[in-house]
Amino acid sequence: MKFLDQCKIYLKSGDGGSGSLSFRREKFIEFGGPDGGDGGRGGDIVFVAQDNLNTLIDYRYRQHFRAANGRGGAGRNRTGAGGEDLVLRVPVGTQILAEDGATLIADFTRAGQRRVLLRGGDGGFGNQHYKSATNQAPRRADPGWPGAETWVWLRLKLIADAGLVGLPNAGKSTLLARVSHAKPKIADYPFTTLRPQLGVVRLDDREFVLADLPGLIEGASDGAGLGTRFLGHVERCAVILHLIDGTADDVVGAYETIRGELYDYGHRLAEKPELIGLNKIDALDPADAKRKARALTRAAGHGAAVLLLSGVSGAGIGECMGRLIAAIETAREDEALSALQGGEGGAHRAAMGG
Repeated sequence: MKFLDQCKIYLKSGDGGSGSLSFRREKFIEFGGPDGGDGGRGGDIVFVAQDNLNTLIDYRYRQHFRAANGRGGAGRNRTGAGGEDLVLRVPVGTQILAEDGATLIADFTRAGQRRVLLRGGDGGFGNQHYKSATNQAPRRADPGWPGAETWVWLRLKLIADAGLVGLPNAGKSTLLARVSHAKPKIADYPFTTLRPQLGVVRLDDREFVLADLPGLIEGASDGAGLGTRFLGHVERCAVILHLIDGTADDVVGAYETIRGELYDYGHRLAEKPELIGLNKIDALDPADAKRKARALTRAAGHGAAVLLLSGVSGAGIGECMGRLIAAIETAREDEALSALQGGEGGAHRAAMGG
């Protein structure tokens, strides 16, 4: 299935049905009075997050979506049927943005989350609605209210526990294929990975989702290479595994390039917990690998540990995955604690009238 993480679609909720202009006509009843029913309500446009989807490809070839209109009212005080809601299912992690591509309307972060984006138009009143003691034969029936319409952007930011970042050919796809059952494309040229790949890593009785994100280059935050299109996926990750090609002459420069792009992109990407992996040590002399690891440790600072590993031979993979799952659990606990403290703070402010 092709991966699609961004698309633009047109939405229109249903129009309300028109009210009926009708009078009761029966034998021996001379003045039956008005009996025109109201129109039915138009259908809503509803979005639901579904956990068995991981792409927006369903919205690639169909881009216009309209909910059903309400039925018109009828005589004998019969109200028109309401239009059926149109339910659009999207992957968890989908954001709905306004037509300008910047204004956030909705953010689906958990399965089952539901949002009525556009409400259908109300049905018009039939003439029975306007009868009164002074107006016993009203000849007024209203048309239904039109539904709302808009263009929106759908943008998918994959929700993974850890994200693999690094320059092209750092060995991210090889590592993902080694530790999971994912089948990413692997080749010896830059930008082999053109779309994010997900894999489930199992370690003892624990598991986590690892995302291989397309290679970044200098200037990506300004649109160079694949640009910022895939940096958004890093926002959802709890931990970053930063892979460095150990065979590169300047491993510190490679590390600082990616760190600079994460910082320039913003959205607190540079603040996420990070593990550094010096990859391809199977192609290095042990002394050379240690020298480059020390240089990376000094560049990263804050007592950062550089893990030596090889996606090809499997050296250091077990330790790396163990460190990674421990960092993920710690990060998720911190997130839950922050959310809990934020909720308690809001409740306290509400109780104090703040």
